Amino acid sequence: MKAVITGIHGTVGSALKTYLEEQGVTVIGWDRTTIPIDEYHTMENYLRSIRPDVLFHLAIHSQDTGRSNESFMVNYHWTSELAWITKTLGIKFIYTSTVMVFSDDAKGPFTVFSKPDAAQGYGYEKRISEQRVFYQNRTATVARLGWQIGNQIGNNTMITYFEKCMTEQNKVKASTKWYPACSFLEDTVAALYQLAFKHPGLYLLDSNTHWNFYEIANALNEVHNRRWNIVPSDHFIFDQRMFDERISIPSLKEKLPTLPHTSQDILRQLHKNE
Repeated sequence: MKAVITGIHGTVGSALKTYLEEQGVTVIGWDRTTIPIDEYHTMENYLRSIRPDVLFHLAIHSQDTGRSNESFMVNYHWTSELAWITKTLGIKFIYTSTVMVFSDDAKGPFTVFSKPDAAQGYGYEKRISEQRVFYQNRTATVARLGWQIGNQIGNNTMITYFEKCMTEQNKVKASTKWYPACSFLEDTVAALYQLAFKHPGLYLLDSNTHWNFYEIANALNEVHNRRWNIVPSDHFIFDQRMFDERISIPSLKEKLPTLPHTSQDILRQLHKNE
C-alpha cells in the first residue's frame, strides 16, 4: 500500500506517518515547495507519477507566505482540486476536517446528521471545504477531528495548551461545563488508517463519551505527575462531543483510568464480576 500525506510535518501528519509505516505502508509527504498547490496540472501529473492508493489530506493554512487570501486558497481551493484529481485517478481521498465546523452556539453532542453552522474563520472554511469535497468526489471520505491529546510539548495538543497556561497564568482554568471533542493522537491516526478500508462518507472521530474538560484535565494531570495547577471554571458552556458508532476509537478512559466512571462502565464491571 502506498499513501501520500499532505501536512506530514504537522501534529497529526507526523503521527500518521509513523503509524502507517509501522503497518508496512509506503508513505510519501507532499512537498509544497516542489509541487505547488495552485497548479492543477502539476498536481495531477505528480499523483499520476507515483500512483498512491490513498491520499490523506491533513494540511491546513498555518503560516503565511505573502499570497493574497492564502488561508482560503490552502483550506478550500487546494482541497477542491485534490478531491477532483483523486476522483479522476481513482485514488482513495481522506480529508480531515474539524468539530469547529460547528459554532459555539450549536447544540451538541453531534452526529453525522447534525448540520454544521460555522459562519466565519477556520471553522467556516472547513465547513464549506467539506461540502466541496463531496461535490467534487462522491467517493471521498471526510473525518472530523476534535482536540488532540499527545505526549510531546510544542505541537497543537492539549498538553501544550496546559504548558502555555502555566507559563502565562500559573494555572489551567478548565470548564466543568465544556464537554470537548478530543482523542489521543495515536488513537486518531489508527482510526484514520481504518478509514482507508471503509465506505466513503462522513465520519466523526471522538473519544470523549462522557467527561467535561475539568475531569479530563485532572485525569491527564495524574498521568503527568501533577505538573499542572488545574482549577475549575464555568467560563465556557458547550457540549462539543461527536458520536459515530461506525468507526472504532478507544474511550478516553482506556488511557486515563482516573476519569469518573460512567453508568456504562459500572454495568460493564458488574458483568465481569458475575
